[in-house]
Amino acid sequence: MTDRLVRILVCLHVVLILCSSVPGFAGQQATVLSTPEDIAADFKEVPCKHNQRLESVRAQFIRMGATTSDITTQKLTDAQNMIVKAPGLTEDTIIIGAHYDFVDLGCGAIDNWTGIVAMSRVYKSIRALEQKKTVLFVAFDNEEQGLLGARAMANAIKKEDLPRYCAMINLDSFGMSKPFAMSNTSSPSLMTAASDAASAFGLAFDKAPIDNADADSSAFLSRKIPAITLAGVSTNWASILHSTNDQKEKIDAHAVYLGYRLALALWNQVDQAPCDAFRERPVK
Repeated sequence: MTDRLVRILVCLHVVLILCSSVPGFAGQQATVLSTPEDIAADFKEVPCKHNQRLESVRAQFIRMGATTSDITTQKLTDAQNMIVKAPGLTEDTIIIGAHYDFVDLGCGAIDNWTGIVAMSRVYKSIRALEQKKTVLFVAFDNEEQGLLGARAMANAIKKEDLPRYCAMINLDSFGMSKPFAMSNTSSPSLMTAASDAASAFGLAFDKAPIDNADADSSAFLSRKIPAITLAGVSTNWASILHSTNDQKEKIDAHAVYLGYRLALALWNQVDQAPCDAFRERPVK
């Protein structure tokens, strides 16, 4: 990667676009961005017991700089979500989510501890910036049981509050290939934005449906909130996910890093745009 591309990637926010002339920026760069090595270290241990998972999510976010006052537990019917709030300059809201539950087979390392790690790393980067919009980082429960945590949260949003929910970015199963959008659970407008974000740092971007699969973004699409699922699985995903093969040894940390970087760049696109920029317009 060239130095020029590195500078483009680092300057994700309008404030940072001017940063090249600021003394001591090299230290700030290290604070804002995680490295592939940082992310690899997050996978030295992966919680493989269901009763450890939620507390492990909390511990991961605390390592990324969250305080206990930033973290709340949303206890809903059939689900227990964890929310980490990063306040912005406005009440316009972006949801960045990843489910923490997993099926009984395997360890749920790729599906979806990789999404939890990528989400927490996005949080660490964003909290070092001044974002316009408030971001809710949500670890969703019971995705594998029918998107229960996501549906409960989406359905709890009052109708009059829906216009201030600008977008939902869902991170689900990285670490096997470069990231792409799951097109059957994503808004066309956000897939276009993700493609633009990927192009900014020279990453080829694809969108593809995953047959007979769903994701937490669908719960928000059903409430007319723009949403997208970013994933990073390969063509042999069925031999890993939902099987005893879903172990930490299957994770390519650099592929997770690419998912984190794409999610961070997409967040920046949404944060800088008007809240309704990605809402689908009715056909006239």
